[in-house]
Amino acid sequence: MPELPEVEILVRHLAPLLKGKKVRAVEVRRKKVLGRTREEELSRTLRGATFTDLTRRGKYLLFELRSPVQKNAVTLVGHLGMTGRMYLLAKNETLPKHAAVVLKLSEHQMVYEDARYFGRLTLERGGLDKLGPEPLGDEFTAQYFAAALKRSGQAIKVKLLDQTLVAGVGNIYASEALFRAGISPRRPANKLSATQTKVLVEKIREVLKEAIRFGSTVPLDYAGDSKKDRLFYYGGIDDESDFYQERLLVYDRRGQKCVRCRTPIKRLVQAARSTFYCPSCQRA
Repeated sequence: MPELPEVEILVRHLAPLLKGKKVRAVEVRRKKVLGRTREEELSRTLRGATFTDLTRRGKYLLFELRSPVQKNAVTLVGHLGMTGRMYLLAKNETLPKHAAVVLKLSEHQMVYEDARYFGRLTLERGGLDKLGPEPLGDEFTAQYFAAALKRSGQAIKVKLLDQTLVAGVGNIYASEALFRAGISPRRPANKLSATQTKVLVEKIREVLKEAIRFGSTVPLDYAGDSKKDRLFYYGGIDDESDFYQERLLVYDRRGQKCVRCRTPIKRLVQAARSTFYCPSCQRA
């Protein structure tokens, strides 16, 4: 599932391509992804609207548009879910089988494709209200984090997936940050010491920044047509199928030797999600 770095890279890619583009028509192929937004409402609101900005909040994409039928700016909220992709195609290109929503522009069409339809492209903003602070923002401090963790006895790995605690951190980067911080994924959140909490904040920031920096330098296949291994879920990197996996120190490396101590990496299931860790470097 795409996490904060993947969404941030996608936002940086799409923002300059969409800015100033006008929506000529809206084609909804899978109403499920609209949530509570009606198809007629989406079409009426977006038709004739112009893209002015694209930002990110947690794992959400926020498309800002200026509509000819509304005084206030319109926010179109996107979420990739588990299998979503968003990209531009030339206006005459054939749409993919799982295209859920298509925004017809002048020379292009913006495609939201989703094979499982768990994502969203909607005018609803309710999901944004409950999000915690951005992990790369000023509000995500060691003081805030410590106070929030003291209220929970959940395992710290599980708690890191709580989007009301911190927005955008998912399964992959939670495992990676805990490894870098030397903290067991099983440790109760309210049992972390002040030092551990401070280090974990630093490592969360570190692993996310590294992933964004790396992703920003790699040419990606945003339409998902590459036959090679995917990078950042929605794209591929040519002739480097193992490169990204090597940058992940524990995730999906069960049985492989720890890069620090050579102990085999282990996997456990927490809250129905896979956790990868080093039993030596991350003692309970």
